[in-house]
Amino acid sequence: MKTLNRITINPEIMGGKPCIRGMRVTVGTVLGLMAAGRSPQEILDAYPYLEEADIYEALTYAAWRVEEREIDLNIV
Repeated sequence: MKTLNRITINPEIMGGKPCIRGMRVTVGTVLGLMAAGRSPQEILDAYPYLEEADIYEALTYAAWRVEEREIDLNIV
């Protein structure tokens, strides 16, 4: 997997949720807008401080996270 340089996690920003470049815009916000049918250009118009690469890296991060699975370490 490629390195994700635009996704940051800081417990002091948005409660530690994954954010775009340390800003108060979460990956979840970007994904929610995409899921609601907003185009990348509409998102950039609404958040002019974002860059197109931020949107695509948020999608990459989400795809990576949904491929993870939790393993119960308390197996008897």
